[in-house]
Amino acid sequence: MADPYKVLGVSRLASADEIKKAYRKLAKKLHPDLNPGDKKIETQFKEASAAYDLLSDAEKRRKFDRGELDDQGNPRGGFQPGGPWAQGARNGGKARDPRDFGIDVDENDDIFKDFFGFGRGRAGAGMKMRGADVTYRLEVDFLDAARGGKKRLGLADGKTLDVTLPPGTETGSQLRLKGQGMPGQGGAPNGDAFVEVGVRPHPYFERDGFDILLECPITLGEAVLGGTVEVPTIDGRVALKVPMGSNSGTQLRLKGKGIQNPKTKARGDQYVRFVVTLPAKADAELEAALKTWAKAHPYEVRGKFDKE
Repeated sequence: MADPYKVLGVSRLASADEIKKAYRKLAKKLHPDLNPGDKKIETQFKEASAAYDLLSDAEKRRKFDRGELDDQGNPRGGFQPGGPWAQGARNGGKARDPRDFGIDVDENDDIFKDFFGFGRGRAGAGMKMRGADVTYRLEVDFLDAARGGKKRLGLADGKTLDVTLPPGTETGSQLRLKGQGMPGQGGAPNGDAFVEVGVRPHPYFERDGFDILLECPITLGEAVLGGTVEVPTIDGRVALKVPMGSNSGTQLRLKGKGIQNPKTKARGDQYVRFVVTLPAKADAELEAALKTWAKAHPYEVRGKFDKE
């Protein structure tokens, strides 16, 4: 075994309480009941148990620090039968009790009462430990996240869970499903499942906080003469009036058509930005009309460049 201080991850000046806390942490991580069949973990648990057995005994610790005992607690210069590993070896490595690994323990020590369940039959039989938490990743569509709703999540064991998305869910949101993690031991509660949500981008909606941004193409005729167009929102299509003389970049607000704030329940707005769009194919009549109009009505549109 390595230096018991290194095994437990404590300094040589560590207090008895610090040694106990360090061992408790390792024991919960390395106990064979939680790692069945893992020989490497079992060996680490044996080493941690032996290190604690040595350093938790004040007299043994003093002798070790003076060099009178080796790393396994045996007197220097000779091996004493029945050492830390003897009992564990006789049990074929199948033990669940620290005593099965040859560790001399006091059953009144609260560290063993709390963790190994002494006083209630063999160790492990009465051990209570909350189940581990698990984390999943769920990809959802933009509208499902904005509106809220239910999505089905596939689990590693083949089972499924229905996850409720609150309105306004955004990328990075983490949902907690209480009791849906790994099962607890000894009647302890299950762990929780944490679902991290990723939201897929939408073809034309863009989120800005709780507001929604939308670019809406309009024709040259609608831009000059005005008109009424239908635009999509997360609730469906609505009619929107295009003011006469609208340019690309003209922006209108649809109040309350944005995303609901999960905390305040208030909804943001939707901002519609117009983009003047010419016909896909050249139009000889439009070209001829604009040539005549442009000659008669010249106007400046790039004056701001002169300010540089």
